[in-house]
Amino acid sequence: MKRIAILGSTGSVGTQALQIIADRPDAFSVCGLSAWRSAATLLKQTLQFNPAAICLAGANGQESKCPPTTAWFEGADGILEMLDRARPDLVLNGITGAAGLRASEWSLRNRVPLALANKESLVMAGDYLMALSREGQTPILPVDSEHCAIFQCVHGEDLRKVRRILLTGSGGPFRERSLDTFGDITPDEALRHPTWDMGPRITIGSATMMNKAFEILEAHWLFDLGEEQIQVLIHPQSIVHSMVEFVDGSILAQLGVPDMRIPILYCLGYPERMPFAFEPFDPIRFRNLTFDTVEVERYPAIPLAYEALRAKGDSGAVLNAADEVMTGLFLEGKISFPSITGTVAAVLRGHEPGSISCLDDVHDADRRARSAALEAIDSRPDDG
Repeated sequence: MKRIAILGSTGSVGTQALQIIADRPDAFSVCGLSAWRSAATLLKQTLQFNPAAICLAGANGQESKCPPTTAWFEGADGILEMLDRARPDLVLNGITGAAGLRASEWSLRNRVPLALANKESLVMAGDYLMALSREGQTPILPVDSEHCAIFQCVHGEDLRKVRRILLTGSGGPFRERSLDTFGDITPDEALRHPTWDMGPRITIGSATMMNKAFEILEAHWLFDLGEEQIQVLIHPQSIVHSMVEFVDGSILAQLGVPDMRIPILYCLGYPERMPFAFEPFDPIRFRNLTFDTVEVERYPAIPLAYEALRAKGDSGAVLNAADEVMTGLFLEGKISFPSITGTVAAVLRGHEPGSISCLDDVHDADRRARSAALEAIDSRPDDG
């Protein structure tokens, strides 16, 4: 029986993970849950799974409704207190954005295997977290479909024998839209992802392909790859989740219909593979799989990942923070779609990289980047 703590339990990854766990009561139990503001859903999950502790990180005032058998915590610090009380065997970090970083550090410092859906953790502090992982010999299990695919392809392989990886992306909802209409894109349009069902921030990131930029950084840290070894391809069908090319010319790929439950189950059950009633891959139905190069004019976020890799230090934290701010403003209808990446690029290029020796350094870079992003928008009052 593996004790699981799920962070971001009311989000897309969290709810799918709980469905998987509910179907396998002999394999998993839930010892801890956290959510941001969805108190009613969190309490409903608590009644179903009876965890030792839960945390509502972004709100308060619901403790009286919590069952007496479950400890209640609140606020950002409450997530770490909840983890201390829950004593998990594995942490599934499905928190969105920079808010998930401290929980990732807690997991690695306490030598608890980390199933990581919060890609921002490695984007912001990859060098720091990977050092913790190595020191404690604590695995980071990537939940993202692309990195889970690569993880499986290189399992048992010598990473020094990897020539390159091919990260695939659907291209989002605007893969064929005329570039001269990008200024007219609305939040509703950007939230209509063609193949995946995800939260708002990740969905907008898929439309700008900033998500794929983050995945370049994530792959760099997870698999110890240079920027020249990481290539992005547009793959509209989202069937080939990524490929690995080795020095002998062999290419391994992981394929499957788009279903996040598959990588979630893989990480929950690792190192075992567990049965799952999935939709089988039909090679006849998907006989026409296509790939294309990334059009930089359409996806200007992609080059920013390589810029951040070359700049090193806290540049990833700056990239993430500026994107969080700009994505939020776009969803509120305050800026145009092209302004998301345009302003992020300006903030990144205007930043003097600093080194990271602790999370305080990361948080400092995060704060400064957020301020810089807001200042950039304030200087362009007619953006819209």
